[in-house]
Amino acid sequence: MIVADNETDVDYLYYEPVAKTVVRLIREKAGEPLTIGLHGDWGAGKSSSLLMIERAFAEEDATLCVRFNGWLFEGYDDAKAVLIETIVAELLKKRSTIPTLKAKANQVLKNVSWMKVARTLGGAAMTAFTGLPSGEIVQGLSKVAKDVIANPADVLTGEMFTRVFDGAVEHFKADGPENTAPHRIHQFRQDFEQLLSEAKIDRLVVLVDDLDRCLPETAIATLEAIRLFLFVPNAAFVIAADEGMIEYAVRRHFPELPSTVGPNSYARNYLEKLIQVPFRMPALGQFETRIYLTLLLYLNAGADAKSDAFKAVINVAREALRKPWIGEGFSRDEIGKKTAVNAKLDEALQVAADLTPILAEGASGNPRQIKRFANSMKLRLEIAEERGFGKDLSAPILGKLMLAERFSANLFNTIASDSAASRRSKAIADLEGAAAPGAKTTTKAGPRAGRTTETSAEEIWATRWAALSPKLADVDLRPYIFVSRDRRANVAPSSVSDPVAALSERLSSNTMTVRTTDLKLVSFLTTGDAERVFEALALKVTSTGDLRQRPDAAEGLAFLVETRRELQDTLLVLLSRMPIGNLGSWVLTGWQKAFDTGHQAKFREQVKSWAAQDENTQLRDIAKLQLSAGQSRKRGAK
Repeated sequence: MIVADNETDVDYLYYEPVAKTVVRLIREKAGEPLTIGLHGDWGAGKSSSLLMIERAFAEEDATLCVRFNGWLFEGYDDAKAVLIETIVAELLKKRSTIPTLKAKANQVLKNVSWMKVARTLGGAAMTAFTGLPSGEIVQGLSKVAKDVIANPADVLTGEMFTRVFDGAVEHFKADGPENTAPHRIHQFRQDFEQLLSEAKIDRLVVLVDDLDRCLPETAIATLEAIRLFLFVPNAAFVIAADEGMIEYAVRRHFPELPSTVGPNSYARNYLEKLIQVPFRMPALGQFETRIYLTLLLYLNAGADAKSDAFKAVINVAREALRKPWIGEGFSRDEIGKKTAVNAKLDEALQVAADLTPILAEGASGNPRQIKRFANSMKLRLEIAEERGFGKDLSAPILGKLMLAERFSANLFNTIASDSAASRRSKAIADLEGAAAPGAKTTTKAGPRAGRTTETSAEEIWATRWAALSPKLADVDLRPYIFVSRDRRANVAPSSVSDPVAALSERLSSNTMTVRTTDLKLVSFLTTGDAERVFEALALKVTSTGDLRQRPDAAEGLAFLVETRRELQDTLLVLLSRMPIGNLGSWVLTGWQKAFDTGHQAKFREQVKSWAAQDENTQLRDIAKLQLSAGQSRKRGAK
């Protein structure tokens, strides 16, 4: 069984104390507005902690707990409006028996409608602080929208379409203090307080997830929506995100602001004013990594997570994790006191103990990286089983080789070459000989064998790796190398070289990583290497199962082509060949800096082709709206 890389309310890492602390704080501050930050890198366990918090409030009738994932709405709508609409929709769902509540909810949504108009038409005249467009821009947009959207209900959220467009004009026609931004913000908060009171909700808890996956515009829009609630009593927000990503989004969204204000950066000040109580998700230490890897390997071997036996192992793990710095309490003997230790659990304990010293260091204590390692190992064992040579593979040996594959490409490639030529690896034999207790050698082993220069960090790593169990010098490694053949270094002579592969991986990561990439890494590429990076990123985009959401590698493509203009036509060809059926509207935006003026015109022709097709009506309608908005801006400029 592969362990899904999703959030879970089964606490494998004993993060429950973090969740319980957040829950207790929310309850103690029940009558006050509150914002809490759960900070940590991708895969640190933030989403699972949110799930535990949600579970804690599940049975409290007077508490409304709402889960919001901004990444799901990337490119579809105004995140600011969607967040508020989601809260209102969940409140109406929980209090569906109160007949007067819908009218009050509509009053709240009335103050949100201008945001949707401005966002839908490209953010015309939006101000960075309030999100309000000018009255002139808004008037007449209702007609434009209805002219270009055949099925508006398919494009915009909720049943509020008519009020959003027809009502938006009314919001801005009249002059006077009641139509200023401060008045509308005050009115929104007042209406929302009344809505909670009428619904008999004593505490609103909004769990915001995956902001660090969003583009800066979406992240800031969501945070700006949260700011509207900062002075609303009984409202608590728990924001799970990498704070470094949020700071980057602030810098990108407000580039004209000074980089520092006092001792901190402006981005840091922004975050600290928004988030009152920050929590940092702890990285896993070596002992915690060993326990987590053991549980994953045991699950992958077929353990039933709902069985009493597995629950007994979990309980032993939790008890040991109360004081992880001691590093005791999770062993075969301790588990044996609670449940029988079968062969699968015994192997999981042994393999985890062998691999942890290097895996804990290489994965930097990140649970997601550890889970991916375990899942990849399980998948390869299953592939070997399906192909009929599963009995030729040993999980401990495969795991050790995968450490080299993951953390020392040069060593793994040397092992692969040796094994192809003579079944066994001379490099491993030399390394294991050098690592043996009491061994004396004047020759350095491994990738730099024979050199007399000072021992490198790579050689030190290889010696530590060789000391791990099991020993591999006398093992026929060919089946292990074969099942690992997906490595670029072994598929063909034309494979991407290691520096190019590293850049390709970086540009297919999150937005912050992409946009902080040194431009020299891109500009100094040869033409051939630039094309290979493009091919790698394009493959990641086109192989994405669900293209309704923007793939991470799309941001990298835009960044690459922005610097390497010779790839503009190649990017246009790629976009023209994207499968239309499940293509999201993200494909319409984010390419502006990648194209010069001439290629922007070509991209506009591509948008016209999307606007003319009928296979994907949502993409068609938003493409029409984008084209119409562009024409409106041109006429306004004249």
